[in-house]
Amino acid sequence: MTQEQKAETAREAFYARIDPQHMTPLWSVMSGLITPKPRSRAEAHIWHYGDVRPALMEAGELITAKEAERRVLILENPGLRGHSKITTSLYAGLQLVLPGEVAPCHRHSQSALRFVLEGSGAHTAVGGERTHMQPGDFVITPNWAWHDHGNETGAPMVWLDGLDIPLVQFLDASFAEMLGADEQPVSRPAGDAMARYGDGLLPVDFQSTSRTSPVFNYPYARSREALETMRRTDEWDACHGLKMRYVNPVDGDYAMPTMATFIQLLPKGFQTRGYRSSDATVFVCVEGSGSTTIGEVSFAWGKNDIFVAPSWHHLAHQASEDAVLFSYSDRVVQEKLGLWREDRGNN
Repeated sequence: MTQEQKAETAREAFYARIDPQHMTPLWSVMSGLITPKPRSRAEAHIWHYGDVRPALMEAGELITAKEAERRVLILENPGLRGHSKITTSLYAGLQLVLPGEVAPCHRHSQSALRFVLEGSGAHTAVGGERTHMQPGDFVITPNWAWHDHGNETGAPMVWLDGLDIPLVQFLDASFAEMLGADEQPVSRPAGDAMARYGDGLLPVDFQSTSRTSPVFNYPYARSREALETMRRTDEWDACHGLKMRYVNPVDGDYAMPTMATFIQLLPKGFQTRGYRSSDATVFVCVEGSGSTTIGEVSFAWGKNDIFVAPSWHHLAHQASEDAVLFSYSDRVVQEKLGLWREDRGNN
């Protein structure tokens, strides 16, 4: 037996001896723990709304919103099937509330966003205030806030749910409870939060008790008007077109503590420079059409289509007509931890 073989035999015997003590040598696994670049099983993928909507409507025939508690079809990343994840740290699902239904009131540790895709006038209630939702609205449910949804209109209401479920699950910090009533008492008039916090004003003695924005509905009409006004300056970013982030008006930070949310305008014919970042990102086409190349795969998208770009994958957008994209990622968490990194194609 050679010296090398003797050494390997001794190592194997050592590994076998320490295994019952629940120990593993770092040097045998280090290359998989500390990688030179992100190594995720998540894959680039697209869900065309026209393809998934029929399944969502069929779900509406099979189970009520009250029976399901939340009638949602989860968008599972093809590389992460069975884990209820669209990225390694984020969740996405399509929720349906039919006319006359109420999704009963509950609260949980997880923060949630709603991005409205279809329907007009149904409501979400958060912290005693109802907000009526329109397509393109970005609505926040802060963690541990009572919330319920209702649809008094004559048409189905569909929105994208985005939650930090995988992150909270990883931290073993999940708590949830039901209110015991379908709907929470309404204690504030509609529009109260926007009036108090969303018009460049704050109550004189306001002291924030949450890391989440006190404004919980960012209407699309206001966001779209802002984008249209800013486009006149022609200050287009080569990687993003005209991209803005939703903010907390109290401190200017991201609107949510665990999910960064964005909206961007891509004018007709605009093609972005190749870009990649360490935050895997979920995109929704709000209006218009175009295509996005992620790594070696290209996806054509249109209104209400949803697609995901994994961490550190090159992506480039091209707009066939004026297009608006909403997106969310865990960038806010990565920035707070000093981990976020981007490559703007200059290297």
